[in-house]
Amino acid sequence: MIDTLKTLCLLNGTSGREERIRAEVLRRIEGKVEVTIDPLGNILAFVKGAQSPKKTVMLTAHMDEVGFIITYITDDGYLKFSPVGGIDDKVIVGRPVTVGEHDTPGVIGLKAIHLTDKADKGKVPEVSKLYIDIGAENKAQAEELVSVGDAAYFISDFKRLGTNCVKAKAIDDRIGCTIMLDMIENGVPYDAWFCFLVQEEVGLRGAGAAAFRVKPDYAIVFEATTAGDVAGVADADSVCKLGEGAVVSFMDRRTVYDRTLFRHAMQLGKEKGIPVQTKTKVAGGNDAGEIHRANGGVRTIAVSLPCRYIHSATSVADTRDMKACRDLAQELLCAYANDAVK
Repeated sequence: MIDTLKTLCLLNGTSGREERIRAEVLRRIEGKVEVTIDPLGNILAFVKGAQSPKKTVMLTAHMDEVGFIITYITDDGYLKFSPVGGIDDKVIVGRPVTVGEHDTPGVIGLKAIHLTDKADKGKVPEVSKLYIDIGAENKAQAEELVSVGDAAYFISDFKRLGTNCVKAKAIDDRIGCTIMLDMIENGVPYDAWFCFLVQEEVGLRGAGAAAFRVKPDYAIVFEATTAGDVAGVADADSVCKLGEGAVVSFMDRRTVYDRTLFRHAMQLGKEKGIPVQTKTKVAGGNDAGEIHRANGGVRTIAVSLPCRYIHSATSVADTRDMKACRDLAQELLCAYANDAVK
């Protein structure tokens, strides 16, 4: 799965601009599934399993990543921008980026410290005061390379860290796409829908449309979630920890998860020797927020990968947790297909 994750993370595709990710996913599943692409750009893939299920199960991951959109080009050739998705202002300044369809290189800049007023020194600059510098001499030259409405992305290599960790942009949620591709490649025990979704980072927009069309009885939502297990953070505030397994949520800001499914997943981890943990905070949200209330209600669970420095150019995750998410998903698919969790 690591090679697949690397390939997907190095591709660019923010909300509404998922074309490159979609093309790669379609290339990998060609001939293995029945595919529908809906008007929003979701990939709805029906995978024939070894057996027919009693209940319809939908597995999902979103293709989009956080990024930026160009809003204005100044007379001097600098690019003003807005975030696409939730990005902390602190992780933006000075980052190299690519812009537009031609992957024009640039740097997110701001006024030099030597020119900064004393009152502003030490403060995190607002996005409105930042710009992207692509080396253009004027507006006309910049417009030869970039247009208003173009997307911009962090530049970040995929690197191995230590024994078990990897660093990259867009681990949220290319890890979910990676797990689903691996499951499709290796075959599934029951017929199931594998849905690669769009526009999660700007309001879970693809998820509702996909759930409306598939009409599942159960849904497994793959995600990456914040791991705060870093220096200076108390255990209770760490949310989850790298190396301690798949994260199963009981509640976030968009969903109160099915209590029976939550308990079943935690117990299943113990029984099957799969490392499983839960979040220690009610925070964040994911496509479950739209899926669980679609079509009169869907029994939904989120299986997430712990991820440090999420929504930045340098997210860090543990490969052992990737395997735990993959293994847990396979077990959950079997249970839900048989309607075994009452």
